[in-house]
Amino acid sequence: MQQRLALFDLDGTLVDRQAAYSDAVAALCRNHDLGTPAEQWLLARLADRANPSDFAELRTVYGLTESAEGLWQEYVDRIAAAVTCRPAVLEGLAELRGAAWTIGIVTNGSSDTQRAKLAATGITGLVHGIAVSGDLEIRKPDRQLFELAAARCGLSLAGGWMIGDNPAADIGGGHQAGLRTIWLRGRPWPDTLPAPHHTVDDVTDAITILLSERH
Repeated sequence: MQQRLALFDLDGTLVDRQAAYSDAVAALCRNHDLGTPAEQWLLARLADRANPSDFAELRTVYGLTESAEGLWQEYVDRIAAAVTCRPAVLEGLAELRGAAWTIGIVTNGSSDTQRAKLAATGITGLVHGIAVSGDLEIRKPDRQLFELAAARCGLSLAGGWMIGDNPAADIGGGHQAGLRTIWLRGRPWPDTLPAPHHTVDDVTDAITILLSERH
């Protein structure tokens, strides 16, 4: 039987990163008696990604006594506590595994935050391999990150799928890596990108498409 590889994005696809990071920032700022301006500053800094350097700057700008490393670890812990994955998504991933699919995660972000989110939601135990951009400082849409994810799953990219919400990083990157693609509608679609193979409104719809595939 031909290999069945499904690579999933994490943030905005399997989990709601927006709500989790907002909750984590609000809790951190309350804990350190930081007001609304500091919270808005940190939300803006972390809007696309979070790095330890952001918390070193937070410490300097707002005169915190906590170490930068301590602030970063607090953020990692708080976002892990705040993030959720809907039961229907976890059930869908389990169903894919049961149907002999090999599941990988390919995500941009720091290794600390992404792996903490995967562990906290229970996704780690449902996937075969994980590639985080922070592992090697390679970011989607770079083909190497998709190749790393497949390799950590014990497979090649041949015949695989990429499922994600980011047109350029997930779908454009997936196309360049030779993958079939499923896009979670939401962000504006750039005219310069080739169309995805499928477009859905929810990741559970993408899982249904995969389960209907016949190799």
